Amino acid sequence: MAKRSRKRNAQPVADLVSRLVDPVLRKRTGVSLELIQGWEEIAGRRLARLSRPERIVWPRRISDDDPFKPATLIVAAEGYAALAIQHETGELIARVNTFLGYGAIERIKLVQKPVAVPERRKVRPALRTLRPDEEEQLNQSLAEIDSDPLRQALQRLGRAVKGEISR
Repeated sequence: MAKRSRKRNAQPVADLVSRLVDPVLRKRTGVSLELIQGWEEIAGRRLARLSRPERIVWPRRISDDDPFKPATLIVAAEGYAALAIQHETGELIARVNTFLGYGAIERIKLVQKPVAVPERRKVRPALRTLRPDEEEQLNQSLAEIDSDPLRQALQRLGRAVKGEISR
């Protein structure tokens, strides 16, 4: 009997990683990878930069016959995000429950701690050297400024602006 080869379609790496990580994440924190990935959509870009869902704490059930009780979502937040989340708790709970598809969350508990991922430092573009007429125009426009440090700072700014725009 000949072995039949099955063609497998390529799968996105994110799907494969999600299948591996999601069960571990759920077991340890109660939070699904989908919730973490969808946090910006749920909380909005402004709050998502300074907050993240940490855990979902479900109330203990003594027996299987106990009725369902919604959980507490623990959110790590920093700075003003904690205050904003506290102010928008009701709306955020509604958004999380809509995202999850059922009334899973009853309250939000905030934990203040650093959350923001350091952004990669932007590389400054190389500026072109100003033409002699541009340099002269810049110097003439700053000639009446008496303060040397101020004039030098404005010259650097002018060179950067003119050198970047005229590319």
